[in-house]
Amino acid sequence: MSNNNKSMRSPLKSVRGLGSAKEGVQHWWLQRVTAVALVPLVLILAVVVLKLGTADHAAVAAAFKHPLLAVVALLGVLAVFWHLKLGLQVVIEDYIHTEGTKLLVQLGTTFAVFLVGALSALSILKLFFGA
Repeated sequence: MSNNNKSMRSPLKSVRGLGSAKEGVQHWWLQRVTAVALVPLVLILAVVVLKLGTADHAAVAAAFKHPLLAVVALLGVLAVFWHLKLGLQVVIEDYIHTEGTKLLVQLGTTFAVFLVGALSALSILKLFFGA
């Protein structure tokens, strides 16, 4: 009798409650939002880099003392490194199948991305505050 009850279950009923679709959707949306945010930020920063490409350190430091440029640069750094972390997470989840290795690589990658992002942000702040 119990075998008969199992055969009456729909496939949806069998998988409902397994996994979390919300996490995957949130990850997907964050990746799209950071990608869209990067478009204007990268364009603005590319123009700045082209204008300051041959400038000396004093001219670059003076340019980054402008609050709008410093904020755009900080937002660019935040968006680039967050987008990078999200993208690398997907690659790691797709191509590393051993759970222990996957965890170590995720931890190492997350640490490296945040370290380089923090150093980049610190560099911009040092230019802005003149330290």
